[in-house]
Amino acid sequence: MSMDVQLVYLEELQFLDATVISHLMALLSRSRYTQEYICQIFSHCCKLQHWHSCGFKSLPQPLLCANGPDHQTILFNHGAVQNIAHLLVSTSYKYVFTQVRMQALKCFSVLAFENPQVSMTLVNVSVDGELLPQIFVKMLQRDKPIEMQLTSAKCLTSMCRAGAIRTDDSCIVLKTLPCLVRMCSKERLLEERVEGAETLAYLIETDVELQRIASITDHLIVMLADYFKYPSSVSAITDIKRLDHDLKHAHELRQAAFKLYASLGANDEDIRKKIIETENMMDRIVNGLSESSIKVRLAAVRCLHSLSRSVQQLRTSFQDHAVWKPLMKVLQNAPNEMLVVASSTLCNLLLEFSPSKEPILESGAIELLCSLTQSENLALRVNGIWALMNMAFQAEQKIKSDILRGLSTEQLFQLLSDSDVNVLMKTLGLLRNLLSTRPHIDHIMSTHGKQIMQAVTLILEGEHNIEVKEQTLCILANIADGTTAKELIMTNDDILQKIKYYMSHSNAKLQLAAMFCISNLIWNEEEGSQERQDKLRDMGIVDILHKLSQSSDPNLCDKAKTALQQYLA
Repeated sequence: MSMDVQLVYLEELQFLDATVISHLMALLSRSRYTQEYICQIFSHCCKLQHWHSCGFKSLPQPLLCANGPDHQTILFNHGAVQNIAHLLVSTSYKYVFTQVRMQALKCFSVLAFENPQVSMTLVNVSVDGELLPQIFVKMLQRDKPIEMQLTSAKCLTSMCRAGAIRTDDSCIVLKTLPCLVRMCSKERLLEERVEGAETLAYLIETDVELQRIASITDHLIVMLADYFKYPSSVSAITDIKRLDHDLKHAHELRQAAFKLYASLGANDEDIRKKIIETENMMDRIVNGLSESSIKVRLAAVRCLHSLSRSVQQLRTSFQDHAVWKPLMKVLQNAPNEMLVVASSTLCNLLLEFSPSKEPILESGAIELLCSLTQSENLALRVNGIWALMNMAFQAEQKIKSDILRGLSTEQLFQLLSDSDVNVLMKTLGLLRNLLSTRPHIDHIMSTHGKQIMQAVTLILEGEHNIEVKEQTLCILANIADGTTAKELIMTNDDILQKIKYYMSHSNAKLQLAAMFCISNLIWNEEEGSQERQDKLRDMGIVDILHKLSQSSDPNLCDKAKTALQQYLA
């Protein structure tokens, strides 16, 4: 089969059907050429747009197909795994053997990517008495071609991420991970270093122990610093071809390094510290946020997001390098994928203990974040409201008023009726932070009280989970702590009946939250407490408190006794 024939097949695969697939499967036994080229066709058919999960893109973009997972399933259902597996142990001449084997291997690497069904099957397939994972591990050996080592590592990585191989399996910890670290060394070609780093980043992305192992393997953290040194001054002076090669791969190297640093620092504080202490690391991230290449900018933001999970670094390195400035620039007119990661990072920079919080506020962040809450993209809505929630925590009254003004009552109701529970919970968290400290509670309730009470009523009446109801009752408890705001509860019999209902609920968390409301309403030292106590007694609240004072739950029991003492005082 010539390359021209192969390309014709590739064009026709846009209209792939069962007849074509069956015919191609039958041709696999025709010759080594059909084996090699048909495996290539299947690989191109399955290649996904992104080697992504957190933005990894080490697989090339597809030549044809926009829907990789569908084609993975189609080929799987037509027996691709069984038909191609035997090619991995081909007994042809050495060159032929390697070429066919490589194309079969590449086919498996794309078939298995983010596909649990294929991965779970591959792990149990046996060829000549040997399981496929064992064959892949043999292909990782140092005496095999580098391309074979890398592609085998990709197969095992995909199977591991799909759950077909445990993360603590020796074939991952002792074989795959060390192989990928080797690919990051100076001895490898630049393109091999890129692929090795991106695949390793994907392998360890979600596993803390693999992150720790990788961080101490062959000085990986320091090794990655070399990725930022291309093109080198030596290549620029002595070798124009080398300079051109280095320039071509420089962006890819920085992108790969940022991705791997992001995965390494995702969970462990000590690893984050080592990364930040690496030569000029914060400067490189700041520069990366302003790069012309959008892929490098995205990878730099991911790295910054990973490191921003460190309380210590938020207080020191992030402040020393004013990372919030380039981050705010990134947030202007960025594509959604960039916005999601950048806004997640901003959430961390707006935490109460972060020195960056104040300058971010002064730079007009409220307007930006309020606009994110209106996005059709769910992750952006969550991040927008999450950042506002962090911003409102222990904030001045002016900031809280600016947030409410920026959101508008209509948008607040929209968020409180959002179908996604994360949006709802973060919006309730924002309300709870806004309604803290008495002067703030009274001021906000004097201007937005009617709308907030309507929202609270709707949520308590709705079909929501325990956490949502608990958070809503905690907002009521905050309102009940206001000086004048508590009258909005006392004059609302519907709300009072709901509080009474939740005091007798089967869930202790809801009972406790309802009791906080009652305690704040009846506290003796506050004006009008006697009238409030009398009204609540007439509703039967005292009887419920007596019952709860006998509860086996120590928290409920103590809270009920404390509330009853207000009646006796």
